[in-house]
Amino acid sequence: MQYALLIYEDETLYGPGKKGPAIQDIVSRHMAFNRELGAKRVGGSGLAATSSATTIRTTRGKHSVHDGPFAEAKEQLGGFYLIEAKDLDEAIAIAKQVPVLQDGSIEIRPVLGPG
Repeated sequence: MQYALLIYEDETLYGPGKKGPAIQDIVSRHMAFNRELGAKRVGGSGLAATSSATTIRTTRGKHSVHDGPFAEAKEQLGGFYLIEAKDLDEAIAIAKQVPVLQDGSIEIRPVLGPG
């Protein structure tokens, strides 16, 4: 079964423009984690800062476009992994190994197969 591991952290910890030693450290930790995952990693990527986001909101069938993320939060979605795991227990074990800079959370979501 495939699971999405959604990585939430406070993106301000990385500094402006996501450059500098903090981002270099976390990128190297993610590269090592990718090697450890091997074939269990189906896909994934880091995401640009929330300041680059665009949100499409649909209300009563009408669409509106907004700059930035829709919800204000202390933690932002910063990246994700798409993994193959035999069950939720294995996905949890893998999610516990996802590198975060300081505090953060990993949301585990089963991926729905083709309809």
